[in-house]
Amino acid sequence: MPDKKIQEFERGHENFRSVKFKQNESRFKELSENGQDPKALFIGCSDSRVMPAMITGSQAGDLFIIRNIGNFVAPYQPDANYHATASAIEYAVSVLGLTDIIVCGHSHCGAIAALYKDIPKTDENIHTIKWLELGEGPKRVAMMSEHKNNKEALLRYTEKVSVIFQLENLLTYPAVKRRVDKGEVFLHGWYYDMKSGMIECYDDENYEFKPLAQETNKD
Repeated sequence: MPDKKIQEFERGHENFRSVKFKQNESRFKELSENGQDPKALFIGCSDSRVMPAMITGSQAGDLFIIRNIGNFVAPYQPDANYHATASAIEYAVSVLGLTDIIVCGHSHCGAIAALYKDIPKTDENIHTIKWLELGEGPKRVAMMSEHKNNKEALLRYTEKVSVIFQLENLLTYPAVKRRVDKGEVFLHGWYYDMKSGMIECYDDENYEFKPLAQETNKD
């Protein structure tokens, strides 16, 4: 007997096929025949509460998406190991030729909260513990801020600082750095607040996050 949760997905799929797919059948046909031509690379968290397509109003084919724990970007490492996030970044820039890369952090992020917990390493979390090391830099910066004695403010601040760190890590990738220097690729740091539904974007000239709608209206 299928699990009830899985049955929900099955019903959802049937609704997709009978309604949404039919409504957009020509679009899906075009995508299948002509391949993808997304508008941007979106690097977000695996958190199930954050849905890139929903919060951006994007459609099928609009976003090339990378999701991982904490929306982290590991620094470039020229070795022969398996690097899923790095591979997707290289593919997005070098093969798909995308000109915009968005790193989107979010409020109430479990990965950021985990940075402030003493989690014993076991054979069941060894990769997660290693991955969370990518948040140690943002944590150190946050602990030196005015928010260090306020737990919730500290977490929210760390989440935003982490976005900036990931943007810096993106620049360690030769394919990204070369194109950014030429003005061919543009990096965007976003922060999604789950309680308000608002997205803020990082203003690197004033070193602050501003409402995305406010920045968009300027263009």
